[in-house]
Amino acid sequence: MTTLLFIIAFSFLSLSARTGNKDAGKLTIIKTTDFEITGDGSSPEWHIAEWETIPQRSNEKVNYITKTKILYSDTGIYFLFYCEDEIITATMQENNLNLWEEDVVEVFLMPDENYPLYFEYQLSPLNYELTLLIPNLDGDFFGWIPWKYEGERKTRHETTILRDNGGDVKAWMAEFFIPWKLLNPLITSPPEPGTEWRANIYRIDYDRGPAVFSWQKTDKHFHEPHNFGRVIFK
Repeated sequence: MTTLLFIIAFSFLSLSARTGNKDAGKLTIIKTTDFEITGDGSSPEWHIAEWETIPQRSNEKVNYITKTKILYSDTGIYFLFYCEDEIITATMQENNLNLWEEDVVEVFLMPDENYPLYFEYQLSPLNYELTLLIPNLDGDFFGWIPWKYEGERKTRHETTILRDNGGDVKAWMAEFFIPWKLLNPLITSPPEPGTEWRANIYRIDYDRGPAVFSWQKTDKHFHEPHNFGRVIFK
């Protein structure tokens, strides 16, 4: 029952981003050359990025560390997540399912807050993805899956489950690349240095009931563009 109420709460509608919080948190992203997605952050390019902690916002039954790194290149944007965990709650083995009902990391990107549109990406520990464009029209929203999702428009993603010497789960990692071409027409060219986007970064864990993690705090659910933070392309 608790899980059902949690999922229903996340489907309620949000305010338009045009009432955005100008004092939202900011995160600077460094530019890099393109590199391989490994699922464990072992590509050396990640060394130039600092970890950003994603605070836990609910459920005192667990106390996990969640952190992320972000880089960008001429062709797209890279994300790396480290999610401390003891139990992997993941059974779905197909893309574009309701991944938020199990363990998941999520990223919301809103290039232009003058338009109530943002990109949502989710990845499960089993490396299945949900890729959506969200029109949020005065709080009325629904997701659209990309058309012609192939070639240079397709994401790259990998995950790794980390275990101790006894075989027990200690964490999982997620790494993915979102190409700029997939975001067309939200953007028509790669962001220039100094560009700012609204964004938020999330995790949901289901070890002992749903635990919510979010970079910028939201009031009721994830779909609150007015509470998104700001990423700055350096």
